[in-house]
Amino acid sequence: MPLEPARLTLGPDGTPFSEAYGDVYHSTSGGPDQARHVFLAGNDLPARWQGRERFVILETGFGLGLNFLATWAAWKDDPRRCGRLHFVSVEKHPFSAADLAIAHAAWPEFAPLAAELRQHWPFLTPGGHRLHLDGGRVVLTLAFGDAADVLRRLDAGVEAFYLDGFSPARNPDLWSPQLFRALARLAVPGATLATWSVAGAVREALAGVEFDLEKRPGFAGKRQMLVGRYRSRKPATHALPSDRRAIVIGAGVAGATVAHRLAARGWQVEVLERADRPGTGASGNIAGVLRPLPSIDDNRLSRLTRAGFLATRNLLRELGPAVRWQECGVLHLARDTSHEDIQRRTVAALQAPSDYVQFLEREEAAARLGWPVGNGGWWFPTGGWVQPPSLCQAALAAFPGRIRTRFACPVAAIEPTADGWRAIGTGGETLAAAPVLIMASGAEATRFSQFAWLPQRAARGQVTHIPERGTPPLDTVVCGLGYATPAVDGLRIAGASFQVGDDEPGERAAEHGDNLARLNLLLPGFADGIDSETLRGRVGFRPASPDRLPMVGPVPRPAPAAELAGRHGLAWEEGLYCAQGYGARGIVWSVLMAELLASRVDGDPLPLETDLVEAVAPARFLKAGRRISPRFSEAS
Repeated sequence: MPLEPARLTLGPDGTPFSEAYGDVYHSTSGGPDQARHVFLAGNDLPARWQGRERFVILETGFGLGLNFLATWAAWKDDPRRCGRLHFVSVEKHPFSAADLAIAHAAWPEFAPLAAELRQHWPFLTPGGHRLHLDGGRVVLTLAFGDAADVLRRLDAGVEAFYLDGFSPARNPDLWSPQLFRALARLAVPGATLATWSVAGAVREALAGVEFDLEKRPGFAGKRQMLVGRYRSRKPATHALPSDRRAIVIGAGVAGATVAHRLAARGWQVEVLERADRPGTGASGNIAGVLRPLPSIDDNRLSRLTRAGFLATRNLLRELGPAVRWQECGVLHLARDTSHEDIQRRTVAALQAPSDYVQFLEREEAAARLGWPVGNGGWWFPTGGWVQPPSLCQAALAAFPGRIRTRFACPVAAIEPTADGWRAIGTGGETLAAAPVLIMASGAEATRFSQFAWLPQRAARGQVTHIPERGTPPLDTVVCGLGYATPAVDGLRIAGASFQVGDDEPGERAAEHGDNLARLNLLLPGFADGIDSETLRGRVGFRPASPDRLPMVGPVPRPAPAAELAGRHGLAWEEGLYCAQGYGARGIVWSVLMAELLASRVDGDPLPLETDLVEAVAPARFLKAGRRISPRFSEAS
């Protein structure tokens, strides 16, 4: 379902008001004071987060961000604050950054925090958006969508709940027994809640999902408010590991970003790479394309590439000039008029913001490119190109005290130990040992016995380097059946071939010719006169999965099909994870998948909905009754 953004309306006294629900966003007696009285004090904060490594709060309606800003401010002012504050919030109708700026002006006490929030404010697109604020110590996970749908697909261990929606009479869906059951699923033992509502139906529904309730004095003119504590003793599943050390095998974009996201959480990470520097394998191209792949039904691939596109952009901005990239825009041209119609209808169906995606008619596309084209296409104004080796280098260098890299260090095998895993060198020596090991070695992964079952194939890809002077100017990325970039260091990158099961490492003039032919299909006549025999390029081997999705998560232990058929679950290799199968989308997948994997290893709230987590889990290929498909195809 497309998002319907909220529109800011101010009542006669200046209080923000929702015309859709006929209710105010906060008390007319003072929003910040209400947030502190009801939600912070109601959850016994800041006392409960003091001295903790991490604390997790979930809010049922983000609105203008008032409760979040009040919580962030209280956290900053607390000398005994927790090391990391996670704040998860659901919002069906998010505001634009411009409307937030107007509303935030009423709370000058939060001005610096509100400005940082707006600086990181995401595109108003459905799904999860993770914002790393205050140097990464405050993590805001926004889930844009209907709360009843979103909450049942969250994975988090929540310690405090802010129940703050429009009144039960105005918005009953946000106070339903079904929604409270979803909250109870997320609650850890002893979790607390607070809300300004003391409606009988609310109390009855919360009591029915094992919350012990108590009325307390309300705020301003409201006589009472409600607090509660979760009494269930269910096992905790999101505990922080006591020994936060990890080995990462591989220093391409998959391994480098995993190391970065673990180190950002305080982990000590040892990265082992067989090459003499990072980003040499499938991550070694001069430039790669950064853009999502929409679909008219907003399917899993579309949702994942959207989330990945946004996550990569966020990290690129965080790493700054250490990464070479350019937000030059990406134009994805339609193959023919039928495809053009699908693209046009997709943009109309998604109703996405224009700074995320637009459809350009043929004449508009030609004007944008400065070259005649046969069809229109999707225009991603904030897409562009990224140099993968520079991303790898910057990610690994960001935490020098926590990431140790060892290059020219081939790993011959891995094996479990009494308390984790060890990586073994070619001479049988132990290269590294830690409780957690993450395989991110790309096409090499399946030579390790624990990953021999993984349905991953190496796909040979050859790109072509075209001297800038050999073609007309091009200042944006253009793609479709192939792609071409603006010039980087005097070379335009065109590509790419995709040959599964072809292990020839040398360049082929015929494939350079194919890349030129693809370029001429996109931009008729653009590559005329270029002799493919004179061109050079690069060959890489991309780890491809049968369904074109990554393989990221804990690693199951394979078993015979007959044995699996009788199981309800799988056996797991304790402490073993992988970040594999990125195919031709390493730039789009890497940061999001690294955040997902690091969150899972550390017990954090996950940045993706559970159906998407399952869609990329390696275990999907070992589920009972599931046959591994032998089909491998180029991602379009």
